[in-house]
Amino acid sequence: MEPRDKMSDIKEKISSILPGAVFTEGETLMVTVEEKDWHSFAEALKETRGLEFDVLTAVVGMDWKDSLGVVYYLTSTSRNWEVISVKVAVADRENPMIHSVSDLWKVANFQEREVFDFYGIKFINHPDMRRFFLRNDWKGYPLRKDYDADPKLNPIPAEDEQNEDDTVSYVEDASGKVKAVPGKVFEEDDYVVNIGPQHPSTHGVMRFRAAVDGETVKKVDVVSGYIHRGIEKLCEGMTYPQILHFTDRMDYMSAHQNRHCLCMCIEKAMGLEIPRRAEVIRVMMDELMRISSHLLSFGCTAMDLGATTAFFYGFREREMVLDIFEKTCGARMSMNYNVIGGVIADLHPDFVKDVKELIRIMPERLKEYHKVFSGNLIAKNRLKKVGHLSKEDAINYAITGPSGRGSNWSCDCRKKHPYSIYSELDFEEVLETGCDSYSRYMVRMKEIEQSCKILEQLVDRIPEGDIRAQVPKVVKLPAGNWYQQVEASRGTFGVYIESDGGKNPYRVHFQSPCFNLVGVMDLTCSGYMIADLITIGAALDFVIPDIDR
Repeated sequence: MEPRDKMSDIKEKISSILPGAVFTEGETLMVTVEEKDWHSFAEALKETRGLEFDVLTAVVGMDWKDSLGVVYYLTSTSRNWEVISVKVAVADRENPMIHSVSDLWKVANFQEREVFDFYGIKFINHPDMRRFFLRNDWKGYPLRKDYDADPKLNPIPAEDEQNEDDTVSYVEDASGKVKAVPGKVFEEDDYVVNIGPQHPSTHGVMRFRAAVDGETVKKVDVVSGYIHRGIEKLCEGMTYPQILHFTDRMDYMSAHQNRHCLCMCIEKAMGLEIPRRAEVIRVMMDELMRISSHLLSFGCTAMDLGATTAFFYGFREREMVLDIFEKTCGARMSMNYNVIGGVIADLHPDFVKDVKELIRIMPERLKEYHKVFSGNLIAKNRLKKVGHLSKEDAINYAITGPSGRGSNWSCDCRKKHPYSIYSELDFEEVLETGCDSYSRYMVRMKEIEQSCKILEQLVDRIPEGDIRAQVPKVVKLPAGNWYQQVEASRGTFGVYIESDGGKNPYRVHFQSPCFNLVGVMDLTCSGYMIADLITIGAALDFVIPDIDR
């Protein structure tokens, strides 16, 4: 079925469900619905045969000045990963309320809390309407257009934050009346242990409050926001070229892929064609980044289990990748390499030689890793059948990347939504069926092999030509909205841009795979030993700066 026919088919099915739906055709089909219809419509989108939008891809809070609302991106795996967006808006700025869909898609739990945190939209029937990143005593909602950061109007709390176990749900009764119902995060007699905010296994600053029964975890409450930078707010006051550097500073182990995604989103809106040489270089850098990330994950997982030798083995080959980055990009971590239209500098003369050496030695090095760690009885006992995440839960929580594929969910964005030149390349999507920490670990090990396979196909076929297209000195996007996804090292990374036609974005939202990963910590840790919490977190491999954007 052609894309236009597919869109018509979806519109027909949606119109039969909700005759009042308003359609806007663009890059994706956008459906505008009234808030009163939203929850029943969302349920129909998920459950109706022929639609079955089973993945909630992104939840984007919005302030359109005359209204507040949310743009939801939904994906149907049964319809060949087709994507639609749904716009829901409310005019009431004093007490905005939208029905929660966390009962339909579990990933919405944290996503809706983020929207509440920054826009003040209360989600009806959400089980836990606390702020997520900001303190509960924070004044105002920073992503609203009328937010005033003047400390006299919205003072920033300076005293120590107190632990609060109180929460609230806005529950709708049979008559449609909504009332605030107080609740507790933990049961009254729960014994709660703090893990973090400083802990080596978190790879950043995050706190887990774990209710335990003896040594068994009953519940995990995620406390984030310790290093939140307000990146999405900062983007509103910058030009498009100026916002590029933020992506290297979120998931620093997906720096190339994240920046590639933002550049593609901008380039798509501009209608800009990228030179072939730049496309090939971008993909090679993405795959080198994936190898570097997976080697770091291997080393840190091993270190969290006390396997110091394996840690040093992983970092030995990772240094080779960082050396390649340093020669071409001038930096080893925050490379700032992709720019609008291509890449900022051509490849170093040693690039081809160094990449060939890396892919030459990696097969033997992987055998060493498996010998010293993967096959180790202690490692297997700590990782196998620990941190169970079913395929159904992976889909419901939108857990993509190696963690999703470790639950046998085929979700590789390079295959499902091919971008750049990935459709031309021969590589396999790695799947494991164990649905545990060991499976997630093994996916990463095998993905290193596939990344080497991609590099081998390209290293002798880097075309000559320009590395960057001609770009206007002042970049302006036409009025509208765009969404782009890539397969980052830890899963699907998405960029949403809404433009009013100016040189500054009206709204930029970064959809972090790590935000979803930390959202399953309670699910994957409950019922396991407190010591397993560390290894489960290591195997999920979330990076805190990617969450605290």
